[in-house]
Parts: sequence; structure tokens; C-alpha cells
Amino acid sequence: MIARIPQQTRMLRVAGQQVRHASGLPIPPKIATPKSVSGGSGTSSSTEAVVNFYKSLPKGPAPEKRAVGIKAKYFDGKNASGKPILATIGALLLIGYTIEYNGHLKYHKNAHH
Repeated sequence: MIARIPQQTRMLRVAGQQVRHASGLPIPPKIATPKSVSGGSGTSSSTEAVVNFYKSLPKGPAPEKRAVGIKAKYFDGKNASGKPILATIGALLLIGYTIEYNGHLKYHKNAHH
């Protein structure tokens, strides 16, 4: 009984991996099956459904996506620039200088150089 548990879990894990692998692949619709091609009417209802589906898809190029996030706004695309990096470095230098200056004032509060 105890020896079966690892084997069963291994089998479930392998089956799960197979399902994940199979579901990640794009599967095209079956448009021309032997049954629909040999039919007397020329087109079947399933073929019409597939054709109608593809007709209802939007035409033309995909709409341009809005930039989301700092990297996309400032470093990718049309507005690519190094100004945010320079502004960040400047802000860090200013903050660091302010901290050092205040520490210096506290150190020399009662005594001169």
C-alpha cells in the first residue's frame, strides 16, 4: 500500500505534464475532413461555422498597446531616453549630500573644526 503511493503520484505527475505539453500547442481547426469533402452539398455546417468564425475576426494590424511601467515608458519605443537614469543619479546625489551635511552639523554642534 505504501509503495503504491509514490508510483501513483509519479503517474499523475507524468499525466499532468503530458496534458500541459499538449494543451500549449496551437491546434488548427479541421476544415477539410474526408467526410466534409465527400459530402454532396459542398460545405458542411461545421465548415461554415469555422468560416464564419474567421470572418468575424478583426481585420488589419493590431492596435498599438499603451506603455505600462517605467521601462516601457522611458526606455522602449519612440520615447527612448537616458534622462530618467540621469535624474535618478542626481536625486540620489542630492539626498546623499543632504544626509551627509546634516550629519556634519550634528557632529560639530558644540565644537568647531
